[in-house]
Amino acid sequence: MHTLTRTARMTGLFYLGMAITAALGFLLIRPQIFVADDPSGTLANLVTHGSLARAGVALELAMVVAQAFTAAWFYRLFRTVNSFAAGGIAAFGLVNAVVGLVGAAMLGTAIQVSADPFGDAATTVQVLYLVSYNMWGVGALFFGLWLLPMGWCVLRSGWMPRALGWILVAGGVGYVLSPFVLYLADDAQVLFDAMAYPASVGEFWMIGYLLIRGVRRQALDELPPTVHTPAPLAS
Repeated sequence: MHTLTRTARMTGLFYLGMAITAALGFLLIRPQIFVADDPSGTLANLVTHGSLARAGVALELAMVVAQAFTAAWFYRLFRTVNSFAAGGIAAFGLVNAVVGLVGAAMLGTAIQVSADPFGDAATTVQVLYLVSYNMWGVGALFFGLWLLPMGWCVLRSGWMPRALGWILVAGGVGYVLSPFVLYLADDAQVLFDAMAYPASVGEFWMIGYLLIRGVRRQALDELPPTVHTPAPLAS
């Protein structure tokens, strides 16, 4: 297998891991614990379903690890296309991982408060969950910033379909704008959610393409010799 194809597939594997852990932690487990407008209900769920809540934190931590590896491997994949853009993917991806890490820490703190209550424990855990949700909301800004150079690298390299590159760029723009829409416009949750659709299409397309195809076969024949056998990463 060509080295570039192997790198692409490893990148896709980490990206898939990031998507799975994020979906399980954020979309599946969180809604079973957090009850909007009902702090007592959230606290009761944390007490009753403590193991589930801890599994949710573990999944979000796993998402952080997968995000960090994905960012690093995207840099390795696209560094020969443009080192500045590839560095942007890595940098913004790592910032997004830190955002996820802070959000997970909030959830872990909520679990501790539910196990050893003090003061108004219900209000405290509700606020911690709300802050964690808002970390995901503002984190969309940096997630958009990592999709923009990713889409540009796809367009510049010719290793993948150009339509994929444009969808990633459009998704990146949507993600960058979505936090401003969320906080500047009243009752904009529906629009905020809709602005993530192009990015979701682009991401799943990218994951599938990396895992199945890696890069276009004809693109491998057009690569210069320095790209056919890239220098190993420093140990």
